[in-house]
Amino acid sequence: MQQITLGDLNDCNKDDFVAALANIFEYSPWIAEQAVLARPYAGIHQLFDAMKAAVDRAPAELRLALIKAHPDLANKTQRAAGLTAESNAEQNSVGLDRLSDAEYDAFERVNNAYRSKFGFPYIVCVRRHTKDSILRDFERRLPNDTTTETRVSIAEICRIAALRLDQLVTSEDRLQVAGRLSTHVLDTHSGRPAAGISVELTELSDLGAPRLVTRTVTNSDGRTDAPLIGGRPVPIGRYELMFSVGEYFAARGVPMSDPPFLDRIPLRFSVSDPEGHLHVPLLVTPWSYATYRGS
Repeated sequence: MQQITLGDLNDCNKDDFVAALANIFEYSPWIAEQAVLARPYAGIHQLFDAMKAAVDRAPAELRLALIKAHPDLANKTQRAAGLTAESNAEQNSVGLDRLSDAEYDAFERVNNAYRSKFGFPYIVCVRRHTKDSILRDFERRLPNDTTTETRVSIAEICRIAALRLDQLVTSEDRLQVAGRLSTHVLDTHSGRPAAGISVELTELSDLGAPRLVTRTVTNSDGRTDAPLIGGRPVPIGRYELMFSVGEYFAARGVPMSDPPFLDRIPLRFSVSDPEGHLHVPLLVTPWSYATYRGS
């Protein structure tokens, strides 16, 4: 996605402005057409507020059309017919293009139940979720009435739009759409940061295979050079961090049993705040380890 500066949006002609922002809200350029009238914008927050205000004051039938412009999740027929580039990338980011048979059956069941009850597609900001948390959200929302679901759907559409706008438009200010997941390994046997420990982060799944998110190595400070997840929401879900501590202690000549008492340490935890900072440290010796929820 080619980025554009807020200054360029303020200075370009109306048609170029609308074309640039046409799919911030799915297949709904009328929102950009209203936002262009309030230029210039001092920051991206002001621009996004203007776009949300256009949605808020739209008549009910236009808001319903905005909801219906969105595709069902994990729908093979809609994918074949063609999604917007934004929707396609968003669904791929959570793995909806590579579901197990059990996951596909689960999504088809809840999609059909939701559409049958409400008459419009289930909408959620998938970049804030894992497949498991989307399925749980489906089940939580199915008992709602249509008025509640219309409101919730519009709120999720605005979350989707905020992430799209953040990716597309550069500005001195930033929308608060990104979270951070980090770790730090302390060698409490030697009393120093543990450098050179291999770390793997895996997303866990109830119905499908675990998915490797990232593989990295701790630096001289016992941290990773970049966050395990950063610059985007940290998806709601269950994860496992795997630390290869046996190799670390062996390389330092620390006396250990054969095989080592602790070789690879798995820490399983959950994420509930996609825009928050979750820190999962490891304090380790050859014979013990501890962790806690940091921030």
